Amino acid sequence: MTNLHDPQDSQDPTGAEGASGGPGPAAPPGCPAHAGPALLHGERYLRNPAESHEQMRRDHGQVAPILLEADVPAWLVLGYREMRQVLADAQTYSRDSRHWNRWDEVPPDWQLMPWVAYGPMILFTEGEEHRRRSEAISEALAAVDPFELRRHCERFADETIDKFIGKGQADLVLDYVFAVPALAMGTIFGMPEERLQPLAEAVTVSLMTTDEAMAAQQRAAALVQQLVTEKRTTPGPDVTSRYLQNCPGLTDEQLVGDLMVMMAAAMPAASYWIGNTVRLMLTDDRFTLTLAGNRRSVGEAMNEVLWADAPIRNNIGRFATRDATLGGRHVRAGDLLVLGIAAANADPALWPDPQAGYAGNNAHLAFGGGEYGCPAGAPELGTIMAETAIEVLLDRIPDLELAVEPDELEWLASLWYRCLSSLPVVFTPAPV
Repeated sequence: MTNLHDPQDSQDPTGAEGASGGPGPAAPPGCPAHAGPALLHGERYLRNPAESHEQMRRDHGQVAPILLEADVPAWLVLGYREMRQVLADAQTYSRDSRHWNRWDEVPPDWQLMPWVAYGPMILFTEGEEHRRRSEAISEALAAVDPFELRRHCERFADETIDKFIGKGQADLVLDYVFAVPALAMGTIFGMPEERLQPLAEAVTVSLMTTDEAMAAQQRAAALVQQLVTEKRTTPGPDVTSRYLQNCPGLTDEQLVGDLMVMMAAAMPAASYWIGNTVRLMLTDDRFTLTLAGNRRSVGEAMNEVLWADAPIRNNIGRFATRDATLGGRHVRAGDLLVLGIAAANADPALWPDPQAGYAGNNAHLAFGGGEYGCPAGAPELGTIMAETAIEVLLDRIPDLELAVEPDELEWLASLWYRCLSSLPVVFTPAPV
């Protein structure tokens, strides 16, 4: 992808002067101005992000100065109200990374480059261009028949379960949670089945903080480019063909970028949503009771996960187009803001009663918001895929149990995603 650097002069957002808006009287001990920037990387953060978020809030308030990989400075938005403010103000907080004032400090092999390297996809567009392409995506998704999608998901779920139901054990992360969304997304986009697994793997790895991220992004782009070429000559009843028809003036590079954004937003997130919900239902007595004992529904578990275990933990990011005040902090033009979705969902100011449940409350930030939030219709399609996969699994294997103790489950060491690296289960084997 193209990387157009447009550095701008700006104060250091992680320094005391940049954070407080300029020189002034000496701050008293314990003032946030005296606390250094927090690390949003490394083992300590990844081991317990919630604890790190609490410490950041104590030290800095609802907007904290942070250091990303390679000690690149940015802001982390921790507050729910502050997050809503950023999401609602696309003029001040843009997705166009060319506004960033730190390009001259970023290593060329920076692990986060796939997230910020400017490209022609919709992710970095602004104004009328962004609205035009976003509406085209929504129109392409709106043509997906939700009942047909559910039937496809049921078939894919049954076929996937058939592969391991006779064994009496499985690792649901490896054997199930990726398969159903990948097959469903491939059907929606018109991707040939033999390319679904390589695409799902490439998209997922491209979004991880690893040395393989850029190479994985290139593999995914090559597969999507092949799909675009095929659909230009042989369109079908799929999202890819409809988007090409809705945006006839876009280049192949733009089309590939937009389709990759759609897939990257859907495939890993839906998979992790499934995995996190199944984990909750297998470990929490409110969901593990029998139906006769008034077990809470799959939908309630899914909603709770979007609050407490959202598949997307952090989102990078927004770039300030002008000086602004956010959460009492002076954000300067060109500064990078990381959206702390998990931290904002857990904001104590939002939950004055720590015992309050999530039932009936859909005001979480898992789907973003504003101009750069999920396109219209996308959350509904994601819900169908995840809900169907979970319901079919529990219907086919009603005695599903964890094969390990809950505290032995391991989470993927990811700055951006909240997902299990393994979900081993046991059950009574059944004939196919």
